[in-house]
Amino acid sequence: MTVQLTRIETRARLRQDLNRLTRNRLHTLALCLIQLICGCTESSSPTIEIDFWAMGREGEVVQQLIPKFERRFPEIRVNVQQVPWSAAHEKLLTAYAGGTLPDLFQLGNTWIPEFVALGALTELDPWIASSQQIAHQDFFPGIMQTNRIELQTYGIPWYADTRLLFYRNDLLKRAGYAAPPTTWTAWMDALKGLKDRAGAGNYAILLPINEWAPLIIFALQCNAKLLKENNQYGNFTSAEFRKAFKFYLQFFQQQLAPPVGNAQMANLYQEFAIGRISMYISGPWNIGEFRRRLPKELQNHWMTAPMPSPNADYPGRSLAGGASLVMNQHSEHPKAAWKLIVYLSEAAQQLEFYHLTGDLPARKVVWTDSSLTANPYAQAFWKQLQHVESPPQIPEWERITAKLADYTEAVIRKQLSVDRALENLDADVNRILEKRRWLLRRSH
Repeated sequence: MTVQLTRIETRARLRQDLNRLTRNRLHTLALCLIQLICGCTESSSPTIEIDFWAMGREGEVVQQLIPKFERRFPEIRVNVQQVPWSAAHEKLLTAYAGGTLPDLFQLGNTWIPEFVALGALTELDPWIASSQQIAHQDFFPGIMQTNRIELQTYGIPWYADTRLLFYRNDLLKRAGYAAPPTTWTAWMDALKGLKDRAGAGNYAILLPINEWAPLIIFALQCNAKLLKENNQYGNFTSAEFRKAFKFYLQFFQQQLAPPVGNAQMANLYQEFAIGRISMYISGPWNIGEFRRRLPKELQNHWMTAPMPSPNADYPGRSLAGGASLVMNQHSEHPKAAWKLIVYLSEAAQQLEFYHLTGDLPARKVVWTDSSLTANPYAQAFWKQLQHVESPPQIPEWERITAKLADYTEAVIRKQLSVDRALENLDADVNRILEKRRWLLRRSH
């Protein structure tokens, strides 16, 4: 009897052990299945998220290009934040101070030196060297140069910008000129003819006195070195800049341009339409504005042309501008950020971006598309973009241009002489650059 009970107990214990083993195996199998399912889910969803800040209209439109990028790189998700241009500079500086800059962001070309000085940007030359899609020669040389500081590249041009002439071709013909002027002398003659036909109270050209760009364009055309000694001192009293400054003043002295700022011009397009002004120096954004705002009957009576030159070397130089794509020096996902930069730099994306925004492509190959070759307004920019130059690439440049605008207005309003204004400008610029001189001395 005792032996029989032991056998029963043994069988019961065996069944218990077997049941326990089966339950454990089933539990283990279930866990494996759960992990397998979760693993498949994770592998099919993005594993990397990158932040991209883009400004103004570009920030809105670029979001239409992101889905195709994410389909090409399913492991990357892009979070685009649109930033108003009016708040962009302060927001970027605040983000830098707080260590919250995005992985990549759009940066106006004149802001690049400032963010390089802060140590906020990644040098891109190693990335370019290993890339089969991007090379320096793909872009307009003058535009690419705005992205290079001390021979190092910190941005990839996203779109190009420069300034040239918008003009009423019908009024110019009535004044006796079948083609736009190519030299300073011919330009002045044409403006006088336009002024005479416009009559009392009207003008020939708009040059807002609070805009520094036209004066700097004239200075670049005169080969003026705006700063000297490694950009440590002002050089506005030089003979070359003085020549450009006196040429600029003629527009106001001869009453060819009204002495007003942008805010004082009630409606540029209306003034252009009624012939109160016949010329304006502006950028590519105004191609779309002129098409939208000028009356239908005037759409065949305006055109664009490259800048006249002081001599027969036409076109004259203009300013290199636009915006670039830059990488945060401390991005945790630089490879993914670079993939997005390369994607947005591709010819197909550049062309689509042009159609969506009107921003001119920075890559030269895109300009072979018929939408650009058949556009006479854009073709003037094609010619001009091959003759552009950047202003001094230093963080203090915007402060210097503010002083330049102040002294220029003082001379136009006859509050200062040319000599006194340029001497005072150099003195103020030297004070602005004092910290730069101190840093350069310490670096040696």
